Amino acid sequence: MFFILSKILQFVITPQFWLILLLIFAIISKNEKARKKSLIAALCFTLFFSNKFIFEECARIWEIPARSYPSLKKYDAGIVLGGMMTYDEKLDRLQFYRGADRLLQAIELYKRGYIKKIFITGGSGSILHQEQKEGYFVKRYLLTLGIPETDFLIESESKNTHENAEFTKALFEKENVKGNFLLITSAFHMRRSLGCFNKAGLITEPYSTDRYAGPRKFEFDHLFIPDVSAVYDFSNVIHEIVGYITYKIVGYV
Repeated sequence: MFFILSKILQFVITPQFWLILLLIFAIISKNEKARKKSLIAALCFTLFFSNKFIFEECARIWEIPARSYPSLKKYDAGIVLGGMMTYDEKLDRLQFYRGADRLLQAIELYKRGYIKKIFITGGSGSILHQEQKEGYFVKRYLLTLGIPETDFLIESESKNTHENAEFTKALFEKENVKGNFLLITSAFHMRRSLGCFNKAGLITEPYSTDRYAGPRKFEFDHLFIPDVSAVYDFSNVIHEIVGYITYKIVGYV
């Protein structure tokens, strides 16, 4: 139930949802003054949430900063959180999302010798397709890259960040995995992830990937021209902040 409710909440808190409500109100309202206010609010909403510079500054406050290689030590395993791909049954092919940077960075860390093993945690994030477990597909992908099966471990039952942490801890205890661990996930998702893993009693160090807030840019188009992608990006960060607050309330972090 918590899983389904989180999916519904994910849509309700998006800027797109509230923009649609404002526009619907402007259309159906018989009060001319209220209609104008609603349209002005919708315009302000659009200008604010489509501004790439404003978005990146907001993301900069929330995200856990990225780290350079010299700041790292040697780790027994890199824990990579799922949510980075989907499977096309017809083509029998994986399709990667932006979050695939988590896996790519982990592979590079492995190749450079910073992590000895790669641990993947992630099942199905779909309500309808629970059988499509992400961990299984990542395993297949790593094998095609020539990474020995002895150098990675897969957990493919977790559906959310809380379960990522709990199931990882349980599997590590079962397999007697010990040592220093590097937590690898998206920068905007790192704060909640660290909280969950700490709560589960698995101490890790953060390694943020696919961050939104890179070097500041003061270019005209970045500052003033609306960018529809910023609306989508805002939705991701707002979802993550609300998710963190929700997890805090229920005691997951």
